[in-house]
Amino acid sequence: MNIHLTLGPLVALIAGILILIMPRLLNFIVAIYLILIGLIGIFGVGGTAHL
Repeated sequence: MNIHLTLGPLVALIAGILILIMPRLLNFIVAIYLILIGLIGIFGVGGTAHL
């Protein structure tokens, strides 16, 4: 039995649990998530840009 975890669902799960525990973190978590998704989209997962 192999379990493969990817970054997106894992981050979403952790963020969801944190929001349930501390709802005031919602804006902070959403902002960080959007920034990370934007950076991954621009630079790629490996951190190198392919021009």
